[in-house]
Amino acid sequence: MEDTLNFCSTHRAFPTITKPIAYFNPPCIFKIKPYSTHIRAALCSKSSIIHPQKPQPSTTLVSDPSHLEFHEKAFYLESIGIDLLSFIQYCPSIASASLDDIKPVVHFLLSLGFTLSEFRRICGMCPEILTCQVSDIVPVFTFLLREVNVKIADIKRVINRRPRLLVSDVDKRLRPTLYFLERLGIAEVHRHTSLLSCGVEEKFIPRMEYLGKMGFSHRDVISMVGRFPQMLCYGIESNLEPKFHYFVFEMGRDLKELKEFPQYFSFSLEKRIRPRHRLCMEKGVYFTLPLLLKTPDGRFRRHLRVCCTSSLPLKTSPLWYTNLNQFNV
Repeated sequence: MEDTLNFCSTHRAFPTITKPIAYFNPPCIFKIKPYSTHIRAALCSKSSIIHPQKPQPSTTLVSDPSHLEFHEKAFYLESIGIDLLSFIQYCPSIASASLDDIKPVVHFLLSLGFTLSEFRRICGMCPEILTCQVSDIVPVFTFLLREVNVKIADIKRVINRRPRLLVSDVDKRLRPTLYFLERLGIAEVHRHTSLLSCGVEEKFIPRMEYLGKMGFSHRDVISMVGRFPQMLCYGIESNLEPKFHYFVFEMGRDLKELKEFPQYFSFSLEKRIRPRHRLCMEKGVYFTLPLLLKTPDGRFRRHLRVCCTSSLPLKTSPLWYTNLNQFNV
């Protein structure tokens, strides 16, 4: 791109005069008086002559190299379907990222079998990937393959599910989290790789302490986490607290059920837990938590019809509830 503007003179060369020019001398109409002595002296004085200003040297307009690099970076990312300006809103450090670092990262991930569509999705979920270098990403793949025992055939699925793994430091985040999960008794961490990018002190410990305050013993908490490790990533105020409150005060169930089925926290309170619990209350039916929540809608309604058209279940049946009086049965 040429950013220098050359100012060229617009004057043309005068034509060569080959014949004498006949000057026109108009007749003298007015009688012009000769200049006086002091006026003639003033006109001949050098100090009174007004000289034209010397033209200032033209300055070339050269664009800032950083602006050129930014435009080149924007054009390159646009060519692969990424809008740089929108990404800067979420990750301002991308503005200073070097194109010489971005291109190798793109080529490296594509060489591993990721498609451009997958790369765009990775960037959308984790824009910081555009600020990394290949030397930052290679240790992550090495760690996942050698220490977490992720199979090569599963590496794409692992990254697509949790792109933030690529921008997590192995020594400061991934490896300490791996050791913590193994101490909790989670042997097959390769099935829960999304937890590795989470901080132990920032996320895991507060959730385990919350469960302890809700009445679970330390052993119960360890057991629940071992059964359902994903609950360590659930928000306390947005997930654990409202669902636990509904479980205790609305459903009136025993904590033992929750200890045996911690997957309860993975179901939507508004779309699954509350509607099905109310249906059971209306029909006077009691289902265990797995039967209440894991059963598909069609099969769940068939179970309700069977229970409503048959006699009360035996006490040895999992459908039996010792406090059926509250359902007006």
